[in-house]
Amino acid sequence: MRLEFFGDGPALLVEERRRNLVVADLHFGIEADLAAHGMFFRSRSAARLDRLMKVIGEADPDALILLGDVKHSIPSGTRQEYFEMPGLLAALRRRVPLLVFPGNHDIGIERYLAEGELQPKEGKVIDGVGYLHGHTYPDKELAGHLIVIGHHHPLLVIRDEVGCALQTPAYIRADLDTGAIGMEEPSAGSGPTRVLFVPAFNEIAGYDIRQILKKPFAPVSKFLREDGIEIILADGSYFGPAGMLKEDDDD
Repeated sequence: MRLEFFGDGPALLVEERRRNLVVADLHFGIEADLAAHGMFFRSRSAARLDRLMKVIGEADPDALILLGDVKHSIPSGTRQEYFEMPGLLAALRRRVPLLVFPGNHDIGIERYLAEGELQPKEGKVIDGVGYLHGHTYPDKELAGHLIVIGHHHPLLVIRDEVGCALQTPAYIRADLDTGAIGMEEPSAGSGPTRVLFVPAFNEIAGYDIRQILKKPFAPVSKFLREDGIEIILADGSYFGPAGMLKEDDDD
């Protein structure tokens, strides 16, 4: 298996027999929700789509796997989503076949998808790799495979002594405690079940990695083995073990 990281996404290319491009948490329509809370931004959906198209052009994948939260508004849709989603998804499927693992923000997304695009929310193994959004317990068949998930929007935050912060999307790589989460334990001689948390493609979304690990809010992140958790930058550069990150005084 070969992994290629695209820092301009962020996006991940997983290559085995096929080339699958993986993108998480696009959150198309987020601007309408922000407006409802008094924060007004012009829609960035077209620019976000253009950025994704450029990554697709570079990666030349056989399929595009969307790890959920393709849309944003819950529990119902918005005018922005109603008018934008059909065109956005049509533009993508004209370039590459789509596989969508629905997230907690994807209520009603099936109305925008073509036959065969919607995948199980509990996840599925594709070409030897497990995929799911990450807000549900994973299907037991994912045990023993690398599991690639979204949902958490991992963001590496480094602060200096005066409080200035560097923030950048990053991946979390960790071993999953399969017994604790209710999956089968790996057989003797097989390796651990590993999880790769993919950062959000949406440029507004991000959540401090320290908080994800300190106060996990989803089944998979609650059952990570503490030893060996690592951080990888969006371009694939190795940052180091999560233990390198210092706690803020106000955490």
